[in-house]
Amino acid sequence: MPAKRTILATSALIYANGTPHLGHLVGTIQGDIWVRLQKMLGHECYYVCGSDAHGTPIMIQAEKMGMTPEALIQKMHREQMQDFADFHVEFDYYDTTHSETNRELVETIFKRHMEKGNISQRTIKQLFDPIKQLFLPDRYIKGECPRCGAKDQYGDNCESCGSTYSPIELKNPYSTLTGAKPIEKESEHYFFKLQNFEAFLKEWTHQGHLQTEVANKMDEWFKTGLQEWDISRDKPYFGFTIPGESEKYFYVWLDAPIGYMASFKHLCKQKQLDFDAYWKPDSKVELYHFIGKDIIYFHSLFWPAILKGADFRTPSAIFVNGFLTIDGSKMSKSRGTFIKARTYLNYLKPEYLRYYIAAKLSDRIEDIDLNFDDFTQRINADLVGKFINIASRSANFLTNHFDGMLSANCALPEIYEAFAKAGDEIKSKWDKLEYSQAIRQIMALADRANQYVDEKKPWKLIKESNKKNDVQEICSLAINLFRILTIYLKPVLPETAKQVESFLNIPALSWDDKNKPLVNHRIHVFNH
Repeated sequence: MPAKRTILATSALIYANGTPHLGHLVGTIQGDIWVRLQKMLGHECYYVCGSDAHGTPIMIQAEKMGMTPEALIQKMHREQMQDFADFHVEFDYYDTTHSETNRELVETIFKRHMEKGNISQRTIKQLFDPIKQLFLPDRYIKGECPRCGAKDQYGDNCESCGSTYSPIELKNPYSTLTGAKPIEKESEHYFFKLQNFEAFLKEWTHQGHLQTEVANKMDEWFKTGLQEWDISRDKPYFGFTIPGESEKYFYVWLDAPIGYMASFKHLCKQKQLDFDAYWKPDSKVELYHFIGKDIIYFHSLFWPAILKGADFRTPSAIFVNGFLTIDGSKMSKSRGTFIKARTYLNYLKPEYLRYYIAAKLSDRIEDIDLNFDDFTQRINADLVGKFINIASRSANFLTNHFDGMLSANCALPEIYEAFAKAGDEIKSKWDKLEYSQAIRQIMALADRANQYVDEKKPWKLIKESNKKNDVQEICSLAINLFRILTIYLKPVLPETAKQVESFLNIPALSWDDKNKPLVNHRIHVFNH
């Protein structure tokens, strides 16, 4: 028996000024499939996530909607939880970063870094909206690129030439909130000395915690030199106030990842788990983060440095996925290709998208495209034409002619054993995030199962009285092969697996159930 693993997995927090779109579901479903596999294998595995609930955009969105930020994040939190649940994403805890538990953890981590000299204070110049009376985050400033002159570029980078710069460098800047010309204003800020952790991070990023392409990307940051990171924001701001301050707040990107810890701490209270055993520096627990490629920098440099310096453990690995495109293009509201999770759910079954995403995902950071012609063809060909077809063409013979009884012995045990043995490699593919390869292998087995039924032709044999027992054995083996394929697809299709378990009249399937066939057992009537 392989050793039992103890695992904590997290998925990137969803910003609380909106509900999930299909792009959010790529990493979330990737994590859910992986966690479901671990649980099927008998490991102790928990999956936590939550709403990223702080920042200027939350405050502004709430103002537009005529509600308090607290009311907005509560509303979005409920909707996010429902959307994920309806996609069969099974979080063990779904939290919000606006909690007292998170505040306590943020303050603990901040104080530890202050005591170790990892935080400095200095005065900086920022752009300020004189009408709105607030310091403007990059996303609320536009102007002409200081490098190429392109108009209507955001305050941190140019979409035209790719240059990065500070908002103060923009030519003819204006506030996207009021249209006013921002003024420069001085303010004292807190900075995290990321450069103090350069030696640690250079080593950590090349110890197998990151995919190779991510580790190589981090090397580019080391070449340019790690910079101090501004971890404070001025009022008005929705977030946690910095201890000892009344008008300064922690920047959302400091308290957001700490939200993973807070979410898990709430779960610990529910399940009487030992929080410290999971987060102490020498913890033997495995910790994995599933994130999108747009937040690599925060998770691969800032996050391990923050944990290390505050005497907490660092992640075992960070799994990065690419973006989702729709019919070859970025999701766009103007093009009508920006699809919310709830919009999809209003029309199509969640498992279709879970399967399609799994069939496209690999362990590399590649964008995946949702092409609706391909989507339709793949669901119809794979799930209906191959997988479900095995049961639909075999079950009725057993129900109508043998009172739903599977044969007393497994005909052609070598076929069954070949399917069962294939599970070792399929399990390895799921575990290594090589999802598309796992799906290909499962569908190749489905083809073999259908081919077996085609060759034996039970619909012909049933007409011959002396061949009826052969039909029972043929269809019983087909049902057993279908059961094995259900085990392999259960992490992707949890609801379908429940329906199959009901049809087969069996308890919930675990991975090891593949090793022993169902014999001399009565199944229920098959419902497509």
